Amino acid sequence: MATAVFQVDTQHFEKRALQWAQQFDEVCFFQSNDYNDEYAQIDRLLAVKAIDQVVCEHMDIFQTLEKFRARYPDRWMPGFFSYDLKNEIENLTTSFPNRLEFPEAYFFIPTIVLHFTDKEVKIEAPYPENVYNDILASSDTANRRIKETTNICFQKRMSETTYVDVFQQLLKHIQQGDIYEVNLCQEFYAENVTLSPLAVYQKLNRVSPTPFSCYFKIKDNYILSASPERFLAKRGSALISQPIKGTAPRGKTQEEDFLIIETLKNSPKEISENVMIVDLVRNDLTRSAQEGTVKAEKQLEVQTFEQVHQLVSTIACQKRVGISDIEVIRNTFPAGSMTGAPKISAMRLCDRYENSKRGIYAGALGYFDPKGDFDFNVVIRSLLYNSKKQYLSFHTGGAITIDADPKKEYEECLLKASAILKTLGSKLVR
Repeated sequence: MATAVFQVDTQHFEKRALQWAQQFDEVCFFQSNDYNDEYAQIDRLLAVKAIDQVVCEHMDIFQTLEKFRARYPDRWMPGFFSYDLKNEIENLTTSFPNRLEFPEAYFFIPTIVLHFTDKEVKIEAPYPENVYNDILASSDTANRRIKETTNICFQKRMSETTYVDVFQQLLKHIQQGDIYEVNLCQEFYAENVTLSPLAVYQKLNRVSPTPFSCYFKIKDNYILSASPERFLAKRGSALISQPIKGTAPRGKTQEEDFLIIETLKNSPKEISENVMIVDLVRNDLTRSAQEGTVKAEKQLEVQTFEQVHQLVSTIACQKRVGISDIEVIRNTFPAGSMTGAPKISAMRLCDRYENSKRGIYAGALGYFDPKGDFDFNVVIRSLLYNSKKQYLSFHTGGAITIDADPKKEYEECLLKASAILKTLGSKLVR
């Protein structure tokens, strides 16, 4: 693999590169949208064309991934873990159909990797100059108007009445002591949809720029993600998780924004949600940590995005010697912010009361890098699309605690859907 650096207008070149990449069956584009914390590593990265890939559908998936990663320890390896891998980790089952037909896990080794910074692009490829020239010669005609999407009406897999009924059932489980928090999720879907996934992703990223944004394609399946949440990262020997729990809408003015932030920071309900998940993540990380190193470095930080304010906490530890990266992820998966606590009991109740397969939603999407680090988001605020079946789907969810209000939680689900609906000019069927 050779490497070359080219001085370019990266904004213009990036658009061309993304159009050029659509010829390949395997495409992954990460971008951080200039959200830089101390753990950020990637500004924008495009990986295409699999040299090798692993498609995981059945049992022993983590063991299969372990062997695959061992074959390519010094290569970029983007991919995803489905939420339903929980069934391999714990004694759980999911009976809902896989309407989107994504595999349970998928990773690939790219032939070509492009790293974008402000004024240059670094290309890793067998012949980087050829890649550079091919991109320059490719068409710059982006599908800026998203045809056939302005009249999409999303159906609810769970009606508001059903949501409230399920909410009350889960509240009884909390009152009985079965759980003390649970994340109830619901699917919104549309059928017979034709759209340009790249154009939709680019518009979604303009409407809702986030630090863990990603466009992912494997053949007919697409993930268009505007995730704001880091599931788990490794930096050297450090492991970092940054769960989000606590959501409030943006204000119309700076003054209103300030008041909303102060209310969010001081809300007993939102604080308790976050603290419970921090404890859960601390417990998960302990299974992979050097003794005594697990710490909540930051708690209840307000992060502001285009549509919402969120409460974010940072939990970190030092990785125990002798444990593999895949095992670390297995020990922590799925993200506690998407389950509830205690984790296994909450997941079992989600399987019982939800009415659709989460699949990629609430799973993790990211990469292993050549230096031995990794970084994965939580797949939320994301559109999932099967172009062959013309099936388009997204989920939203929210935490239920003892003092939660079903109407407010339902409205929060709709708030979390707002960026996707705005991107598509769509509406929900009431």
